[in-house]
Amino acid sequence: MAERRFTKDHEWIELNGAVATVGITNYAQEQLGDVVFVDLPAAGKKITKGGEAAVVESVKAASEVYAPVSGEVVESNAELAKNPALVNSAAESGGWFVKIKVADPKEVSALMDAAAYKKFVDGLH
Repeated sequence: MAERRFTKDHEWIELNGAVATVGITNYAQEQLGDVVFVDLPAAGKKITKGGEAAVVESVKAASEVYAPVSGEVVESNAELAKNPALVNSAAESGGWFVKIKVADPKEVSALMDAAAYKKFVDGLH
């Protein structure tokens, strides 16, 4: 199984060949509260590392989901349009946002592994 990596903005990414699945972590969805709407990019959209990959609206606020890597969107999670609460119930599985054809796989390996991310989150409290 592909190794999952994490950003300091609480996105996760899992590379499978040249395509990476991107979502937000459980920590991020807990901070957001109940998600009521998700705005996802269309397939073919070019995204840049650190740029906006999606927008999540919760009962508390609207938040951007940042692209952990640069590349091209190959698929958005259509299920989120019908059921945005999936982000809360399955943030690190079925509640993923986009699949990206990664421009540079080295960008993925430069992100935090699970142990480093846990340490980072523990340091936020």
